[in-house]
Amino acid sequence: MKKLSARRRHPLAALVVLLFALAATGGLYTAFAPAGEAKAEKQESSKSLAIEEGKKLYATGCSSCHGTGGQGTSDGPSLVGVGAAAVDFQVGTGRMPAQQPGAQVPKKKNIYSQDEINQLAAYVASLGSGPSQPNKKAYDPAGADVANGGELFRTNCSQCHNFTGEGGALTHGKFAPDLGDVDPKHIYEAMQTGPQNMPSFTDGALPEKDKRDIVAYVKEVNSDKSESPGGFKLGGFGPVSEGLFAWIFGLGAMVAVATWVAARTAKAKKS
Repeated sequence: MKKLSARRRHPLAALVVLLFALAATGGLYTAFAPAGEAKAEKQESSKSLAIEEGKKLYATGCSSCHGTGGQGTSDGPSLVGVGAAAVDFQVGTGRMPAQQPGAQVPKKKNIYSQDEINQLAAYVASLGSGPSQPNKKAYDPAGADVANGGELFRTNCSQCHNFTGEGGALTHGKFAPDLGDVDPKHIYEAMQTGPQNMPSFTDGALPEKDKRDIVAYVKEVNSDKSESPGGFKLGGFGPVSEGLFAWIFGLGAMVAVATWVAARTAKAKKS
């Protein structure tokens, strides 16, 4: 009996073995570390993984034009400092990767999933700081001031996109695209990053609330519920084009009617 009891383990032996195992694998720190630090470490690990996966996608689909390290080439600009928002806009709208060079890269069907876009964005963002992807609250049109958005849009955007965002021609084969079917997030990101011929609007020049109001105006004015009290809106180009249309075609119609009446009168007198 004495020999059997001598071999019996101490009650705390199993706990000691478990603690040593946790310490060897780093689990001890995770078990007792503050929740904030553990969460931060998890986020950092996820970010590193996203960057690594994004680098692989970049090497396959982007490096031939933008360079192996995003430094740019004769076929594509540098991506250092453009930020995650620019990647989300360009790739999310299908503009990148570009099919062929031209005056302007048009929107087309997107070939990447949102997870892949996020990974590409994480890698490009790691090359240099730039505008980050906005959260949904920033561009959600619900509850925004549509009237203020309309005023801001007419002041800052209508020169190219016309008064209702239906697009228009620019110089040298360039154009301002139609905004009617564009995702609110991409409208917001376009204002952040200034893609192609568009200027960028920083939060200092156009605060987040004002950008959100503009998004709300664009979606409202192009919705099925939007009314055009003036009737035929002529592509939404505004009062100048509408006035010119009325002047040319209205005056032309009046001249034609006057000519017809004069001809009929002269013919009646002869007979």
